[in-house]
Parts: sequence; C-alpha cells; structure tokens
Amino acid sequence: MAQIDTPTSVTRDDAESRYEIRVGDVLAGFAGYEPDEHGRLRFDHTEIDPAFRGRGLATTLIAEAMTDVAGRGEEVEPLCPFVVSYLKENEVPGLTVHWPLVTDLGRTDPDTADS
Repeated sequence: MAQIDTPTSVTRDDAESRYEIRVGDVLAGFAGYEPDEHGRLRFDHTEIDPAFRGRGLATTLIAEAMTDVAGRGEEVEPLCPFVVSYLKENEVPGLTVHWPLVTDLGRTDPDTADS
C-alpha cells in the first residue's frame, strides 16, 4: 500500500469514460461517466479501492473531476449518490448540473424526496 503522504493526481481517461485518481503510480479509484444524447456527462459510479478508503480520495476525485468538466465547458448529470451528495454540498464555479428527477435505480431527486 502507498504511504499516506504520497502525492495524488486526477486524470481524465476518455477511452475508459472515467476520471481516475492515483496515489503515486497506483490507481486508487475512479468515477465513471457516459455522455448522453445531449453530450452531458452522466456520472453513474464512483469507486475507491478498499486499500485507499478513509483518506478523502473520493472527495478529491469528484472535486477535481467537476472542476475539469466545468473548465471544458461540459455539463453533468449526477446519478452516482456520492456525486449527487458532493454537488449538493459544494459549488463548482462554471459547472452546469442537470438534476435527474428519477435515476435509473428509482431514486428521486434528493431535494424533493421524502425522508
């Protein structure tokens, strides 16, 4: 396992349709996306290797991915619960978010769902 003070990096891999986070040279996790018919990136899955959990890597990954998407002038549709949570709690300057009313799993928009 990589040491905690090892630098992290986030990169976009269009061939794999995902943003990846690495700790040193080791792939520690990724956030998958698929473009929809409007060109929006539908983020549907975030995964961090269990060996790297508890370090805040998912937050770093999504923060940098959303900043990159905004910088490219692209738009997102968050389907992954982690991405939804991040975007509800954090403003990303320049990012256009298209909130789904109902996800593929039958969940409703977090703003309107009954608790």
